Amino acid sequence: MKKIPNRIPQFKNEDEERAFWATHSPLDYFNSRSFKRASFPNLKPSLKSISIRLPADMLAELKTLANKKDVPYQSLAKIYLAKQIALERMQGAEQGKGERVRGDVVSE
Repeated sequence: MKKIPNRIPQFKNEDEERAFWATHSPLDYFNSRSFKRASFPNLKPSLKSISIRLPADMLAELKTLANKKDVPYQSLAKIYLAKQIALERMQGAEQGKGERVRGDVVSE
């Protein structure tokens, strides 16, 4: 039996709508079978080129690791940066402003 999605109520203001969606799932209000794939051909990539100086031995080690993982070394560097940024954010959220950063090593 096909389930008919619920109708979304009319809201008086954004606060009322926010309160509604905080307690209801959007999945109950939309039929995912009617979704169509979106295409955005004119979007520009949100990448920014940078130049960074690394010690030669660090770059060589990065390239060796990337080769073992069969990925470009620039991509591996982005992965490592993303992981460290996420870790820093988690630690910052847990510890608040009590965290001290010394050089490139996080200390507690």
